[in-house]
Amino acid sequence: MRPPREGDPHVPGRMKPIGFLILPRTCLLSLLLTGILAWLGLGASGCGERQEKPVVALVNGRAITQAEFDLRWGELSPATISRYEKEGGKRQFLDELITKELLMQEARRRGLDQDDTIRDKTHRYKEQLILDELLKDKLQSKVELTQEELTAYYESHASELLDPLKANISVMLLPNVYAAKDLETQINRGGSFAKFAQRYSIDEKTKGKGGDLGPYRKGLVLPEVDDAIHTLKPGMVSAPIKTDNGYYLVMLTPLDETIIQTDLATQERLRQELLTEKRRKRFEEVIADIRTNASVRFAEASRYITEDTGSR
Repeated sequence: MRPPREGDPHVPGRMKPIGFLILPRTCLLSLLLTGILAWLGLGASGCGERQEKPVVALVNGRAITQAEFDLRWGELSPATISRYEKEGGKRQFLDELITKELLMQEARRRGLDQDDTIRDKTHRYKEQLILDELLKDKLQSKVELTQEELTAYYESHASELLDPLKANISVMLLPNVYAAKDLETQINRGGSFAKFAQRYSIDEKTKGKGGDLGPYRKGLVLPEVDDAIHTLKPGMVSAPIKTDNGYYLVMLTPLDETIIQTDLATQERLRQELLTEKRRKRFEEVIADIRTNASVRFAEASRYITEDTGSR
């Protein structure tokens, strides 16, 4: 069978034969142009074109692409991003990526990437990442503390925390009710509680400190004085309080802000301790469940490990 020729009745006009393919001349020109551009290393626009990824830096020929930069930047914590924004922004981060790449190239040049010790550590690190991901999946139910659990834990560590009253206590012990009433009046008129305590108090333990006992806590003072304390507001001085030792005057003052902040920090530490303990128990439950459904047998050699452990 002969190939079709121009002029044959069944061949449309302006067609160019190529072997057994029949293409329009315009299509043939397009193919030739595409081939020339490809030979020149240029890409023609059209379906299936592959866009090159933008490069932000070349380090000894190795490209750091925009996609790689964006990935690394996106892995940073908000606090770290904030630090970079104060110290040079993304340009500073790019400089650090370049430095890291230079160090990696130097490490490879020295053959450190082929070092058996490093490869072993890398393998163990990979295993740990896999285990972390497994446990994250197993512990997907979020461990939280109830208010009841937190309150009970705070109460068991009451000696480390401020009382909810959050006030500083000063006391003055006087020999009789008349002296106590007189000094109460003078203090209410603007007199200094601390100065009067240093001069007139017969409580040798607190006199030198102007009656200052520090932040309130349970058991700090006698029960009779403690009852009166809870009826006062900061800045108020009590009426004379009769005890077996004499008559007390007591005054509440606001705590220093640093003391309050320290107490808040202690509360947070205790909260984290309780949360860690609850997470540990949850972890042990997960491990126990996995071991229950597993078959584990100790080999004969394991007795040497047991004996060695027991001998120490």
